[in-house]
Amino acid sequence: MKIFILSGSHRVDAQSLKVARYLAAAVPQEISGAETFLYSLSGNPLPLWDEAHGGPPADVWAPISRELQAADALVVISPEWGGMATPGVKNFLLCCSADEVGHKPGLIVTVSAGRGGTYPVAELRLNGTKNNRLAWLPEHAIVQHVGDSLNARDDSAELSKEDALIRARLRYDLRLLGAYAKALVAVRRSGVVDHRTFRNGM
Repeated sequence: MKIFILSGSHRVDAQSLKVARYLAAAVPQEISGAETFLYSLSGNPLPLWDEAHGGPPADVWAPISRELQAADALVVISPEWGGMATPGVKNFLLCCSADEVGHKPGLIVTVSAGRGGTYPVAELRLNGTKNNRLAWLPEHAIVQHVGDSLNARDDSAELSKEDALIRARLRYDLRLLGAYAKALVAVRRSGVVDHRTFRNGM
Protein backbone atom coordinates (compact mmCIF):
# COMPACT_ATOMS: atom_id res chain seq x y z
CA MET A 1 0.00 0.00 0.00
CA LYS A 2 1.19 3.51 -0.80
CA ILE A 3 0.09 6.74 0.89
CA PHE A 4 0.57 10.09 -0.87
CA ILE A 5 1.11 12.91 1.63
CA LEU A 6 0.69 16.53 0.52
CA SER A 7 2.16 19.27 2.69
CA GLY A 8 0.11 22.22 1.49
CA SER A 9 1.86 25.26 2.92
CA HIS A 10 3.84 27.48 0.55
CA ARG A 11 5.99 28.87 3.36
CA VAL A 12 9.66 27.93 3.27
CA ASP A 13 9.73 27.14 7.01
CA ALA A 14 6.35 25.43 7.09
CA GLN A 15 4.91 23.87 10.22
CA SER A 16 2.72 21.80 7.90
CA LEU A 17 5.86 20.09 6.62
CA LYS A 18 6.73 19.12 10.20
CA VAL A 19 3.30 17.52 10.50
CA ALA A 20 3.75 15.79 7.14
CA ARG A 21 7.09 14.32 8.20
CA TYR A 22 5.58 13.08 11.45
CA LEU A 23 2.81 11.34 9.52
CA ALA A 24 5.22 9.89 6.97
CA ALA A 25 7.24 8.34 9.81
CA ALA A 26 4.05 7.05 11.49
CA VAL A 27 2.48 5.44 8.41
CA PRO A 28 4.58 2.22 8.38
CA GLN A 29 4.00 1.84 12.12
CA GLU A 30 0.22 2.16 11.82
CA ILE A 31 -0.45 0.57 8.39
CA SER A 32 1.33 -2.74 7.91
CA GLY A 33 3.46 -2.83 4.78
CA ALA A 34 2.62 0.75 3.77
CA GLU A 35 5.08 3.21 2.27
CA THR A 36 4.74 6.94 1.67
CA PHE A 37 5.47 9.60 -0.90
CA LEU A 38 5.67 13.11 0.55
CA TYR A 39 5.15 16.08 -1.77
CA SER A 40 5.65 19.53 -0.29
CA LEU A 41 4.52 22.89 -1.66
CA SER A 42 6.90 24.61 0.77
CA GLY A 43 8.82 27.09 -1.41
CA ASN A 44 7.63 25.00 -4.36
CA PRO A 45 4.11 26.00 -5.43
CA LEU A 46 2.71 24.36 -8.56
CA PRO A 47 1.84 26.60 -11.52
CA LEU A 48 -1.80 27.61 -11.42
CA TRP A 49 -4.28 25.23 -12.99
CA ASP A 50 -5.24 26.45 -16.46
CA GLU A 51 -8.31 24.95 -18.12
CA ALA A 52 -7.07 25.94 -21.57
CA HIS A 53 -4.03 23.70 -21.13
CA GLY A 54 -5.76 20.99 -19.12
CA GLY A 55 -3.76 21.69 -15.99
CA PRO A 56 -0.14 22.44 -15.13
CA PRO A 57 2.73 21.83 -17.59
CA ALA A 58 3.16 18.13 -18.30
CA ASP A 59 6.83 18.09 -17.31
CA VAL A 60 5.89 19.43 -13.86
CA TRP A 61 2.77 17.32 -13.28
CA ALA A 62 3.79 13.99 -14.86
CA PRO A 63 5.97 12.76 -11.97
CA ILE A 64 3.33 13.84 -9.43
CA SER A 65 0.62 12.14 -11.48
CA ARG A 66 2.56 8.88 -11.48
CA GLU A 67 2.82 8.96 -7.69
CA LEU A 68 -0.89 9.74 -7.33
CA GLN A 69 -1.87 6.90 -9.64
CA ALA A 70 0.34 4.51 -7.66
CA ALA A 71 -1.13 5.67 -4.34
CA ASP A 72 -3.98 3.93 -2.55
CA ALA A 73 -4.84 6.89 -0.32
CA LEU A 74 -3.98 10.55 0.27
CA VAL A 75 -3.28 12.74 3.27
CA VAL A 76 -3.84 16.43 2.54
CA ILE A 77 -2.36 18.86 5.06
CA SER A 78 -3.33 22.52 5.00
CA PRO A 79 -2.67 25.37 7.38
CA GLU A 80 -5.48 27.84 7.99
CA TRP A 81 -4.70 31.12 6.25
CA GLY A 82 -7.30 33.82 6.82
CA GLY A 83 -9.90 31.17 7.62
CA MET A 84 -9.18 29.27 4.39
CA ALA A 85 -7.24 26.34 3.02
CA THR A 86 -4.14 27.50 1.18
CA PRO A 87 -4.37 28.44 -2.51
CA GLY A 88 -1.76 25.78 -3.17
CA VAL A 89 -3.91 22.98 -1.75
CA LYS A 90 -6.93 24.07 -3.76
CA ASN A 91 -4.80 24.40 -6.90
CA PHE A 92 -3.37 20.93 -6.29
CA LEU A 93 -6.85 19.42 -6.02
CA LEU A 94 -7.89 21.19 -9.23
CA CYS A 95 -4.95 19.56 -10.98
CA CYS A 96 -5.89 16.07 -9.78
CA SER A 97 -8.01 13.95 -12.10
CA ALA A 98 -10.40 11.14 -11.29
CA ASP A 99 -7.95 8.75 -12.95
CA GLU A 100 -5.36 9.74 -10.34
CA VAL A 101 -7.38 10.03 -7.13
CA GLY A 102 -10.94 8.95 -7.96
CA HIS A 103 -12.54 6.73 -5.32
CA LYS A 104 -9.42 6.76 -3.17
CA PRO A 105 -9.73 7.81 0.48
CA GLY A 106 -8.36 11.16 1.59
CA LEU A 107 -7.57 12.31 5.11
CA ILE A 108 -7.80 16.04 5.83
CA VAL A 109 -5.29 17.37 8.37
CA THR A 110 -5.32 21.08 9.15
CA VAL A 111 -2.77 23.13 11.03
CA SER A 112 -3.13 26.21 13.18
CA ALA A 113 -0.72 28.31 15.22
CA GLY A 114 -3.55 28.88 17.70
CA ARG A 115 -7.02 27.43 18.27
CA GLY A 116 -8.12 27.56 14.62
CA GLY A 117 -8.11 24.98 11.86
CA THR A 118 -11.79 24.15 11.41
CA TYR A 119 -12.57 26.38 8.42
CA PRO A 120 -10.21 24.62 5.97
CA VAL A 121 -11.81 21.28 6.88
CA ALA A 122 -15.26 22.59 5.97
CA GLU A 123 -13.93 24.26 2.82
CA LEU A 124 -12.18 21.16 1.52
CA ARG A 125 -15.18 18.95 2.25
CA LEU A 126 -17.40 21.38 0.36
CA ASN A 127 -15.43 22.03 -2.79
CA GLY A 128 -12.26 19.95 -3.06
CA THR A 129 -13.49 16.83 -4.82
CA LYS A 130 -16.32 17.53 -7.29
CA ASN A 131 -14.57 16.31 -10.42
CA ASN A 132 -11.60 14.35 -9.10
CA ARG A 133 -13.86 12.07 -6.97
CA LEU A 134 -11.44 11.90 -4.04
CA ALA A 135 -13.36 10.38 -1.11
CA TRP A 136 -12.69 12.25 2.12
CA LEU A 137 -12.81 10.17 5.28
CA PRO A 138 -15.57 11.11 7.74
CA GLU A 139 -12.72 11.66 10.23
CA HIS A 140 -10.20 14.50 10.08
CA ALA A 141 -7.52 15.93 12.35
CA ILE A 142 -6.69 19.47 13.45
CA VAL A 143 -3.22 20.19 14.84
CA GLN A 144 -3.69 23.30 16.98
CA HIS A 145 -0.82 25.21 18.61
CA VAL A 146 1.35 23.47 16.04
CA GLY A 147 4.51 25.24 17.19
CA ASP A 148 4.28 23.34 20.46
CA SER A 149 3.26 20.01 18.92
CA LEU A 150 5.11 17.07 17.37
CA ASN A 151 8.54 18.35 18.36
CA ALA A 152 9.65 15.48 20.61
CA ARG A 153 9.67 11.71 20.35
CA ASP A 154 6.39 9.91 20.99
CA ASP A 155 7.83 8.27 24.09
CA SER A 156 9.14 11.51 25.61
CA ALA A 157 8.16 12.09 29.22
CA GLU A 158 7.84 15.80 28.43
CA LEU A 159 4.85 15.53 26.08
CA SER A 160 1.96 17.77 27.07
CA LYS A 161 -1.51 16.24 27.35
CA GLU A 162 -2.60 18.12 24.21
CA ASP A 163 0.43 16.96 22.24
CA ALA A 164 -0.09 13.33 23.29
CA LEU A 165 -3.77 13.56 22.32
CA ILE A 166 -3.12 14.89 18.82
CA ARG A 167 -0.48 12.20 18.24
CA ALA A 168 -2.98 9.52 19.26
CA ARG A 169 -5.63 11.06 17.00
CA LEU A 170 -3.29 11.27 14.01
CA ARG A 171 -2.26 7.65 14.43
CA TYR A 172 -5.88 6.52 14.78
CA ASP A 173 -6.76 8.42 11.60
CA LEU A 174 -3.90 6.73 9.74
CA ARG A 175 -5.14 3.29 10.77
CA LEU A 176 -8.61 4.24 9.59
CA LEU A 177 -7.19 5.56 6.31
CA GLY A 178 -5.44 2.22 5.77
CA ALA A 179 -8.71 0.33 6.31
CA TYR A 180 -10.58 2.58 3.88
CA ALA A 181 -7.76 2.23 1.33
CA LYS A 182 -8.11 -1.55 1.38
CA ALA A 183 -11.90 -1.37 1.14
CA LEU A 184 -12.03 1.09 -1.76
CA VAL A 185 -9.79 -1.06 -3.94
CA ALA A 186 -12.86 -3.25 -4.42
CA VAL A 187 -14.91 -0.25 -5.54
CA ARG A 188 -12.34 0.78 -8.15
CA ARG A 189 -12.11 -2.79 -9.46
CA SER A 190 -15.86 -3.41 -9.43
CA GLY A 191 -16.52 -2.19 -12.96
CA VAL A 192 -19.19 0.16 -11.65
CA VAL A 193 -17.02 3.30 -11.84
CA ASP A 194 -17.69 5.10 -15.15
CA HIS A 195 -15.72 8.31 -15.55
CA ARG A 196 -16.12 8.33 -19.34
CA THR A 197 -19.89 8.71 -19.33
CA PHE A 198 -19.97 10.78 -16.16
CA ARG A 199 -16.81 12.83 -16.51
CA ASN A 200 -17.74 15.61 -14.08
CA GLY A 201 -19.40 15.55 -10.69
CA MET A 202 -22.71 17.29 -10.04
